[in-house]
Amino acid sequence: MYSNKFGRLMFGLKGLKATSACGAFQRAAARSGFNWAAVCKQRTLWQQRSACAGMHQTGSAIHTTVDPGEVKRFQLLANKWWDEEGEFAALHAMNDLRVPFVRDNLLNAQRERHPGQPLAGLRILDVGCGGGLLSEPLGRLGATVSGIDPVEDSVRIAQQHAAHDPDLRDRVSYRACTLEELAGEGEAQLEPEPEQGVTQFDAVVASEVVEHLADLDTFAVCCSRVLKPGGSLFITTLNKTNLSYALAIVVAEQLLHIVPRGTHDWEKFISPVELERLLESNGFLVQSVQGMLYNPISGAWSWTNNTEINYALHAVKQDDKAEDGSTPPGGHNEVAHS
Repeated sequence: MYSNKFGRLMFGLKGLKATSACGAFQRAAARSGFNWAAVCKQRTLWQQRSACAGMHQTGSAIHTTVDPGEVKRFQLLANKWWDEEGEFAALHAMNDLRVPFVRDNLLNAQRERHPGQPLAGLRILDVGCGGGLLSEPLGRLGATVSGIDPVEDSVRIAQQHAAHDPDLRDRVSYRACTLEELAGEGEAQLEPEPEQGVTQFDAVVASEVVEHLADLDTFAVCCSRVLKPGGSLFITTLNKTNLSYALAIVVAEQLLHIVPRGTHDWEKFISPVELERLLESNGFLVQSVQGMLYNPISGAWSWTNNTEINYALHAVKQDDKAEDGSTPPGGHNEVAHS
């Protein structure tokens, strides 16, 4: 069992401002013998090594979202996706927030209502679907969900698990491929629409994915390509702060083992401001950003105004008319969460 001390240390920060959250962490860390200065020093060394490595790279973009090291890491965990008490327990619990986040924002932009199946008629792409932890509940809400993942064993597990539920067989499908392959191969699309060339979706979901990708520019371009004008992009990820480094990597991985060691690379984390800038440069308009906190004692997630650690983002792909400043479908009145 995790101690109450570390439970308060990690994620009992709801409602705190960034400065007070950091101060609370440092005070709790000092009482537990945790060396905050050493953590910051280690993170600085990582930044310096990353900068040096970047100086020796040529070319502008990698043009692939896949990091071979990440694929290998998740390949080893593929058989554990549906163990609700295992390595992916926090992702199972996150459905309490991310499923309503997707559902409510999509419903706010929809005029038609389907009692019992609120997302009926919508096509959703789940990028980095893993074992289908998010694809399945979205399918049960009536959406037609296509899950993609470069890890073949994860896709196999997802297919096997969905096959046990008759209600999902015609709604949820999976494919072992990358986002750029889906965006670029007209002949290999999921449920192809030849008249459009590239299959287009009403929504793209990338939950706990972008912090594992090799090239975020390619990710943003491909998301725009597979989305319909006015379509929604949903992202949950980790902010790039001292606090996220200390809690998500040092504490969660090295001390409490909530997730396997090496799961996260702090250099791949991205701040909401940077992510919004990237998306807007690729034709998106960010509608909402909401902080998220995980409590390892209760195993539950909660919403917060503090985005220093985890956050959820909703953006809408603008159409040609929105380019001149008009409001995209859904406008700015969309809900942040339920």
